[in-house]
Amino acid sequence: MSMYVGESLVGEGNEIAHIDLMIGSKDGPVGTAFASALATQSSGHTNLLAVLAPNVAVKPSTVMITKVTIKGMKQAVQMFGPAQAAVAKAVADSVASGVIPKDQAENLVIVCGVFIHPAAADDKKIYEFNYAATVDAISNAMKSLPSVQEMLDKKDSAAHPFKGF
Repeated sequence: MSMYVGESLVGEGNEIAHIDLMIGSKDGPVGTAFASALATQSSGHTNLLAVLAPNVAVKPSTVMITKVTIKGMKQAVQMFGPAQAAVAKAVADSVASGVIPKDQAENLVIVCGVFIHPAAADDKKIYEFNYAATVDAISNAMKSLPSVQEMLDKKDSAAHPFKGF
C-alpha cells in the first residue's frame, strides 16, 4: 500500500467537519508526509498526534493537520479537544471494524487534515461531525471511493455546497 486518499464532509453550520486524509505505509510518501508534518510546525498550524487519551496514541499513528489557521485558544482547544478525540476514536473504530486491517496498523500512518471554523461553538457537534467525517474518509480511502466511474457519472450533476453561486 503506497497511498490511499479519502475525503468527507459532515454536518452543518460553523461546526461542519471536512476531513481530507492520506493513508499509506511508513516507508512511502505518506510516511514522509507524516514525519514532515510532525517536524514542521508553524504559528497557527500546530500539528498533533491523535490520541484516545494521554499516552494512548492510535494505530495507525495519525497526525492531525489544521486546514485553517488557528487564531486563539478557543479554536486551539477545540482542535486539541473534541476534534482530536473524534479523529482518534474514528481511527480506532476503523481498525476494530476491519476497515483498516489490524495486521497493518503498525505499518501504516495517516495524515488527517481537519477543519475547525473560527466561529464553531458546540463542542459536542464538533466531536460528532468530525468522528463521522473521519470514519467516512477512512472508509472511502480504503475502498478507493469514489470510483472513477462514479466521479464521471456525477461530474455534471454534483453541486458543491460552497461553490458560491
